[in-house]
Amino acid sequence: MLAKLLLYVLCTAQVGATDAETSSESTDLLGGYRKAAIERWEEDIQELERLDQEQTDPDHAILFVGSSSIRRWDDMATDMKPWPTIRRGYGGAKFSDLAVFVERLVYPHDFDALVIFVANDVAGKDTDKQPEEVLELFKYVVERVRIKFPNQPIFFIAVTPTSSRFDFWPQIQKVNTLVREYSENTENLYFIETASHYLNEQGEPRDELFVDDRLHLNRDGYQLWGRLISAALSEVLERPKTK
Repeated sequence: MLAKLLLYVLCTAQVGATDAETSSESTDLLGGYRKAAIERWEEDIQELERLDQEQTDPDHAILFVGSSSIRRWDDMATDMKPWPTIRRGYGGAKFSDLAVFVERLVYPHDFDALVIFVANDVAGKDTDKQPEEVLELFKYVVERVRIKFPNQPIFFIAVTPTSSRFDFWPQIQKVNTLVREYSENTENLYFIETASHYLNEQGEPRDELFVDDRLHLNRDGYQLWGRLISAALSEVLERPKTK
């Protein structure tokens, strides 16, 4: 536990110079997001940090960070076998929150790949962001990760079509498109397409894959997610050998 804490402090010190160089850029980008994110999510992030001290990360792990769909995936370890996993999701996270907390969520870990899922920046609310703004925040998160992890593959899971937000699907699709195009043109950055698997023949969300809120995945939905993510990982990483 102490060793992990010291490692985190050391890593934070090592990136201090880079932080200083980019402070004005990050301040401009994050703007008023930082204060709101800390007020809303600080306790949740501290709880995840406590897990970092209590748990030992598995070798060759896949680190998952993001919003409630990551947090609620209780059977991740089973669904993602043989990939060892670390799960660090929280509430209704947005990219504007993840941009604030990315170092605290990612830097303490050692992993073979990072998987990101954040789906709340376009949700039919007055506070929704434009797809181009979501892309810029995604780029910022990737840049912060790259300071400490320059070579590990980063995967973005496409935002899923859901009945509860289907009125805003065109905007959500644009987010997916922008992130996919950026990923296709960026080394070691990958987009996991999932949307078509969650739509029926009529092009509508498959409600049988979601819980009653028609937003979060049920057991069948998660098992499908796991298969799609595993397939994407297998195209980039050597599949772990089962014992």
